[in-house]
Amino acid sequence: MTNTTWNKERELSIEWWSKMRLKYNLGLIFSGILAFILYAIVVELVVFKSSKNGEVEITLFTTIFQGIGYLIMIGIANLFYNLGAISERLVKPKNTTEYRNRIFDLGFWFSFCLPFLIPLILLITYL
Repeated sequence: MTNTTWNKERELSIEWWSKMRLKYNLGLIFSGILAFILYAIVVELVVFKSSKNGEVEITLFTTIFQGIGYLIMIGIANLFYNLGAISERLVKPKNTTEYRNRIFDLGFWFSFCLPFLIPLILLITYL
């Protein structure tokens, strides 16, 4: 005999997290593009004009290389995205809607802000 309530809740959880994955991935793509633009601005306006000796350049090769690296990082971020659904199963919250929204928002904004660390580190290093 199977517990149909538990199976239904699990299916709803999987469905909710799967539905939100598109928003998560679009956020990652958007933040990656914005972070790269900010990186280029920091390199142009701060690093190149700095008296510190640094070898930073933006070429077609480095742009493609960083883009491929970022796609790999999006893949890794999607593996970590699964922690939301896993944590829901482990915690078994009473209010699943609130729990899902909070955990999703926490993971989304952490992942969204992470790419901005590179331009921030460059800015701090070369100022």
